[in-house]
Parts: sequence; C-alpha cells; structure tokens
Amino acid sequence: MVTRFNRRKFLVYGSATLGTSMLLKACGSGTTTDTGAADGGTEVAAGDGETVKVGILHSLSGTMAISETTVVDAEQLAIKEINAAGGVLGRQIEAVVEDGASDWPTFAEKAEKLIDQDQVAVVFGCWTSASRKAVLPVFESKDHMLWYPVQYEGQECSKNIFYTGAAPNQQIEPAVDWLLENKGTDFFLVGSDYVFPRTANTIIKEQLAAKGGNTVGEDYLPLGNTEVTPIITKIRAALPDGGVIFNSLNGDSNVAFFKQLQGAGMGPDQYPVMSVSVAEEEVRQIGPEFLVGHLASWNYFQTVETPENEKWVADFKAEFGEDRVTNDPMEAAYIMVYLWKQAVEAAGTFDIPEVRAAAYGQEMAAPEGPVTMNANHHLSKTVRLGEVMDDGMFNIVWETDGPIDPQPWNQFVPDTTGFACDWSDPAKGGKFEV
Repeated sequence: MVTRFNRRKFLVYGSATLGTSMLLKACGSGTTTDTGAADGGTEVAAGDGETVKVGILHSLSGTMAISETTVVDAEQLAIKEINAAGGVLGRQIEAVVEDGASDWPTFAEKAEKLIDQDQVAVVFGCWTSASRKAVLPVFESKDHMLWYPVQYEGQECSKNIFYTGAAPNQQIEPAVDWLLENKGTDFFLVGSDYVFPRTANTIIKEQLAAKGGNTVGEDYLPLGNTEVTPIITKIRAALPDGGVIFNSLNGDSNVAFFKQLQGAGMGPDQYPVMSVSVAEEEVRQIGPEFLVGHLASWNYFQTVETPENEKWVADFKAEFGEDRVTNDPMEAAYIMVYLWKQAVEAAGTFDIPEVRAAAYGQEMAAPEGPVTMNANHHLSKTVRLGEVMDDGMFNIVWETDGPIDPQPWNQFVPDTTGFACDWSDPAKGGKFEV
C-alpha cells in the first residue's frame, strides 16, 4: 500500500552498451553565429546552418562510470528522438561527447573545451557535486549554460545551471521523515568523502535533532575506495541492536559496501539502508541479491506507472537492449534535453540569456509525472521511496500526492534558513531572504 503525505508538509519544509553508435556527427565543418554575447551571452556553433552543437560531459571511465555512462545513453536517446522529429529550430543536434574520467580538474578542462573550442550551445553533464563544483566557475565566468541531471545537496543556486535532479527537500528530507516514522530513530551516516555526502549529512543531522532522532555515528570513504570493513565494524559497534543506515556512498564503493554488509549478517530487517545514490543500474551491477529489502529515495523508478514512462522504458530497451534498466538520473537527463529544447523554441533563438529566461515555467509530462521548471532553476517533482525487490526493481512504498516545489537553500541548516532563490527577479537572484 502506498502512503501519501500532505503536500504542504513538504513545502515547508558502466555500462558496456554506452551507445556510442548514437553519437551524432556534424554535417559540415561548421561556422560560428553571434548569439548576443554583448548582452551577456556567449557564441555557439551553428554547424553548417543545419546543425547546432551541444556538449555531453560525464565520466565514461573511472569509479563513476558505473553510473554516468547510462546517463549519456539517456541523453543520446533524447537527441536522437528530437532529431528524428525535426530537430530544434529546424536544426539537427550534434552531440560533442567528452569524458570527465571521474577526475574533477578534467571536468573543468573539458567544460572549457566544449565552450571555447566546440562552441556548444549548452552542456548536459556532471554527476557528483565535486564535478559540478569544478565546472561551476567555468560556466559562470563565461556566462554559459549547464544542465545538471542528478539529485544533490542543495545550498547552491547558480544563474548558469539548471538542476533537473532533486533538491534535498525532494529526496533526503522526506526519506528521513519516513524512516523516523517507520524504521527507527537511531541513524548511522555513511558517505563518500566529498561535498554532496558531507553537506547532505549536515542537513540530516540538523533534521534529526529537530525531530527527535539520533545521529549515532558518521563515517566517510574516499570516492572509489572499497575498503568498507572498518565502516561496517563501526556501524555494528554504534548500533549493536540494529538501526538505520543512511547511505550516500557513490560509485564502486557501493558494490563492496552492500556485499560486505550482507556478509557480516547485517540484513535489512535489522539494518535497513536508505540510499540516495543507488538506483536500478547500480542494483543491476551490484547484484539484486545483495540489496533486496533495502531502500532508496528518488523521484523516479522504472516501476512508476505513467503512460509516458511505459513508452520511455519500451523505447529505451528497444534502443539499448531488453536487459537494460532505467533510473532516476537517466530520466532526469532525458527530460532535461527536452526541457532545453522547449526553452530554445520558446525563445526562438539559441541565445543563452533568452533561453534562460524562456526556461522558467517550462512544463513536461515526464516519465516520472508532471514537472515544472521554477525560477530558482530547479524542477517541481514528485518524491518516491522504493524497496529493492528480487528482480532488481523497486516496489514504491511511499510517494507524495504530486510535485513538491524545490528549496535550493535548506531550511534545517541555520545559515540558510529563510533564504530562497529567484533568477527571474534581478533584485532577488541566487540568494535572498524571504
């Protein structure tokens, strides 16, 4: 049975089949068109008048390839569909794909290349907050545009980024509330050692303190590290009778963590794990037998029952194989290409300042359900919690009644309580006090 919470409550508060065959080639050598750089925009490559270049920047190698290669597949599928339907403003999209290689300086270098050399109209990219933070100064200094598809820790609202994954109030906070009500009050926090897990855990600790929960322990692994035995030992010592494990590990670390957790006899009946970076693709690669009964918080699962999702899953499998799965970051990546297209067509130009303004209010009947782009550059989205089943899919155990409006600035953290973001109003911008 699905339990639904009141909307107001939450308003308050590497795949081998990467799909490189879909990489679209340019029709000609390309020329450059001025898109209004004098107005704070940037120049984009128009190809030979029949194409427009876009950048795709994700980790195709290294520890994050387990997650990011499938996001590229989703973006490429959207591009292929858009081109088949006539393109954008009559132009075919040419994707320029770069590998961030799970290395944050490389992400920044590749972002500069895509903007300066390839002169792309937009970049779709990044997964970890470390990679996003690395490229952020590039996009801001060049006044360019990044669309970012992954849930993150919030505490950021850039004019140059559109965030199509969840803000904390659309993923982390509802998960904590549900766990407190259904699984217990003692939490051990586990994460990879970079900005997202550490900031997420700061939010969780504040939320637990406000709502009567307890943080009994907290530990981190360097990204890609698989030496998880010391953490599991600490969890057992801090929670000898069981308790909640809140997991924000990313990449290959999750493989070792879930396998060794099961090996230690710490199953979901006594040690339920709530993950915010483990979805269907990660379950498939780790092995469902190691995750059955554990939980994840997302806005989308492959098991979401909407007509749009039924079609998207069928189309994705037709393109990449029946054994492939879809997941939340892939869906957020897929729809962001379409939302950008809608904004370009509403603006009638690829000029970045005009596309940015036209993006506000863009709506889409997405596979996850209805989404709307807000003036704070984040989407209104439905929140869902799922439990891993034997087949590697998620049984949706709880969801909100409808889309929840995003809060980039966290309302549990004292330094950001009472702040909001609104890029449609220059007097407000990225951070203002309500």
